[in-house]
Amino acid sequence: MTSGLRTITYPVRDLAAAKQLYGTLFGVTPYMDEAYYVGFNVGGHDVGLDPNGHSQGMTGPVSYWHVDNINQSLAAILEAGAVTEQLVRDVGGGALIARVKDADGNVTGIFQAAPA
Repeated sequence: MTSGLRTITYPVRDLAAAKQLYGTLFGVTPYMDEAYYVGFNVGGHDVGLDPNGHSQGMTGPVSYWHVDNINQSLAAILEAGAVTEQLVRDVGGGALIARVKDADGNVTGIFQAAPA
């Protein structure tokens, strides 16, 4: 069902300040540096800064499990007891994300890469 936990996204209010802080922490420059998202590759993991995260309901960092079929994976975890936090949406170029909450309120994301 998953190919691993490879992405974590932080909601940030001040993108420039967050980019400076996390760039210093990670010791790398962003591979993607846009007004809507800044992404760092840290040891093969994607760490993103989302300046729109708070307005989209993110209250803290969200880890994203990479899956082959987001709709199938979402249906399976909802059937297993999760509750939808965010429906499947395209975040650019065909990449898809969704978020769910477990019974304890923990938020988990799922991510399907854009078609190659």
